[in-house]
Amino acid sequence: MTDSRRCRWNRSGPLSKDGDHRPLENKEGRVLNTCETSASWEGEYHGEKAIYLRYGSYEAVMLPEIGGNLVAYRDVEKGYRFLHEPAPDEMPSFKARPMIHGIPVLFPPNRYKNGQFAWNGEILQLPVNEEATGNHLHGFLYNTPWKVEEYAHTGKESHVTVSITVDETHPVYSFFPFSFNITLRYALSENGLMQHVQIRNHGCLSMPCLLAFHTAINAPFSPDGSAREYRLKLTVGERWELDERMLPTTRFQPFVSEEEQMRDSGVYPFFAEMDNHYTAVPQNGRNRMELQDMRSGETLIYDVGTSYKQWMIWNNGAKEGFFCPEPQINLVNAPNLDLRSEEAGLFSLQPGEIWEETSRLYVRQTLA
Repeated sequence: MTDSRRCRWNRSGPLSKDGDHRPLENKEGRVLNTCETSASWEGEYHGEKAIYLRYGSYEAVMLPEIGGNLVAYRDVEKGYRFLHEPAPDEMPSFKARPMIHGIPVLFPPNRYKNGQFAWNGEILQLPVNEEATGNHLHGFLYNTPWKVEEYAHTGKESHVTVSITVDETHPVYSFFPFSFNITLRYALSENGLMQHVQIRNHGCLSMPCLLAFHTAINAPFSPDGSAREYRLKLTVGERWELDERMLPTTRFQPFVSEEEQMRDSGVYPFFAEMDNHYTAVPQNGRNRMELQDMRSGETLIYDVGTSYKQWMIWNNGAKEGFFCPEPQINLVNAPNLDLRSEEAGLFSLQPGEIWEETSRLYVRQTLA
């Protein structure tokens, strides 16, 4: 049976420099039917270098020079924008601190007390970049240029791979003295957007594997939707108690009723201000966020894999529009806490070792 969603004619193609869509054409200039559209190309996004991916009605945009941030994931036929994208007038602030748009890479993620932690018998001193708490926040890769390894497309997918290498010549080596490489691959297909991340230790010492993604999800993601008609479900277990510096005390605090709904059946994403930290407890073998549009019956699923042992969730002061479900390998401030490594999600990569994980964003239609 033909998939009518994918085979309608494309009337709103990739973004031009001024932000308008243009039809996607083949080499002969013919406007392509979306069911035969698989494409990848270099272009611009609000004046910045961008790699565009297209598959069927799906489109994604990668900004390699701004932290390897996949800043857009869309269904251009339906007008859906699943990720919070920066508007043209937001680009200066986005480039200065690109943390609340797209899928920023946090390495190491979240907060570290006084910017310090011990590793291999030495005290590492990261920049203290959050004056209000006196902590280091969110690492150093979210605004660093990444290298484009390749972008390409086939009949089954379009994809882009970017990487970053840190060694003695890299500026961050002075305060994070490890030699390593991180590779990110994003692929668009009929199964949505897949992310594969790999970290490899190229040095001669063990290194901490500390990673998260500050993924910014639109609610609503449909152009005529209402956030009040959206329900958020997240595979959380316990809520960590945080002190006045937003650091875990290692104690848990009880859920309020809305958090129980978020875990079990779904809740309005902006029921209260959230800047909360939780353990991740997979349900039905999967570790994920679900965001359902109650009116359309469509659910955006963010399946992040079970290597992420913690969640952060931040909803911008309970302001409707977007929120950030952040899958984290490790607990906030993990190296400084008196917890078992497994509890804290804290582990090392030995010389030559690789860690990798796969995540996916896709839409599920609820059957009547």
